[in-house]
Amino acid sequence: MKSLLCLTLSLAGVIFGTAQPATKPAGANRPPNVVLILTDDQGYGDVGCFGARDVATPNIDRLAREGMRFTSFYVAQAVCTASRAALLTGCYANRVGLFGALNHTSVTGIHEDETLLSELCKQQGYATAVFGKWHLGTLPKFNPTRHGFDEYLGIPYSNDNSKFHPSVRNMPPLPLYEGERVVETDFDQAQFTRRFTERAVAFIRKNRERPFFLYVPHVMPHVPIFASPQFRRQSQRGLYGDVIEELDWSVGEIVRALNETGVANNTLVIFASDNGPFLSYGAHAGSAKPLREGKLTTFEGGVRVPCVMRWPGRIPSGAVCDEPVGTIDVLPTIAELIGARLPEKKLDGQSIRGPMLGERGARSPHEALFFYAEGELQAVRSGAWKLHFAHRYLTVDGEPGRDGKPANWGKLQPNSITLSGLEGIASRHGYRIARIEKSLFNLKEDIAESRNVAAEHPDIVERLEKLAEPVREALGDGLTGRSGKEVRPAGKG
Repeated sequence: MKSLLCLTLSLAGVIFGTAQPATKPAGANRPPNVVLILTDDQGYGDVGCFGARDVATPNIDRLAREGMRFTSFYVAQAVCTASRAALLTGCYANRVGLFGALNHTSVTGIHEDETLLSELCKQQGYATAVFGKWHLGTLPKFNPTRHGFDEYLGIPYSNDNSKFHPSVRNMPPLPLYEGERVVETDFDQAQFTRRFTERAVAFIRKNRERPFFLYVPHVMPHVPIFASPQFRRQSQRGLYGDVIEELDWSVGEIVRALNETGVANNTLVIFASDNGPFLSYGAHAGSAKPLREGKLTTFEGGVRVPCVMRWPGRIPSGAVCDEPVGTIDVLPTIAELIGARLPEKKLDGQSIRGPMLGERGARSPHEALFFYAEGELQAVRSGAWKLHFAHRYLTVDGEPGRDGKPANWGKLQPNSITLSGLEGIASRHGYRIARIEKSLFNLKEDIAESRNVAAEHPDIVERLEKLAEPVREALGDGLTGRSGKEVRPAGKG
């Protein structure tokens, strides 16, 4: 059972930088290559084409000019493992039994019966590779090479799961894997972005004559943050800005390789972040502006992320899509594009080929998108409307931290990383627990979720509540005590 609307078409000969594309084009009948670049904890306001003014992202911005910018693009959950599970399976993370963020103590991971995007591509004869942070299980059975990837260089979980964790003591060395073998521990984190980029470029050059799927889930800018010497003290936003500008360099290098190998016109490039910024870390965290809150919440700053897609001659250039779509749609969309049969198991994502290619009248395939935090169904968006159900959430406790330390650093006490739930996260990362009552927001008029209009629109509240019921029935809801009839198990060691 191993088994991304909107204006004019882009010019097929558009290129990046000064490098000219090779003269040999990709075969006319060859299915498209796919390059999926995912950053870690990069905020909606950390990209120039999404409003950043103090950090330079010329390569990502050029992707947007020559492709499409998705302004209502969502992750399934605002935390690492759950977000990645949804991206690679086309399912809400709750359906595949993966929540939160796995660490070195975890014995669960992606189930062998789930079909990942890499496996669909592999079934169609694609070369496949992942260079970066995996985060779908640490045991050998969860290794990417056992889930459809030919090549893997990276780390199994977040980079703070190491001696650099700000508040948890006695962390083991951080392993760097090549395939299924640990080749180094406590690798110089300032070299992560460059090292993964070099491998990505080499992979493109090696596979120029065949279709390929390249997944680059960067380690940065998750804390602790590091930039290589060439990028230090180069941005207007301190070290964090340096890190973002190096990630933008990486995008440029990957696209340059596509150009130089003559495959750019037949390659879909997707750039996105896995969730919003880790706000408690202040200057070492990103910006979600103009959105509310950040990582670990179901507010827009946690789940709405920057996303750009480019496919010369197919995706309209300079286009903007504001239809609500998300990472759960990536797998079914790519499956349609490459002619792969969808997995037999139920998916939550749907193909967004129409909106992505700018087809006239194409809309989001979703009547609603649903937002979980762990096992709690906390919010639902339908069209312009977003309803939050009453729930507790994490917000920065006082002033954000400095120098890589979270808020209230001096008051935090070392806690075991196995302490789970909101209390454990709050105690380790400088958050406090707040509460929102049932609230309705019109995101077209109030993108910052600042004015609750539930009392003015009881009919809309009722409609969104009804939309949530079958989801609770299928995937469960800790807020209402539901257990979910369609939840599939995570893999176990």
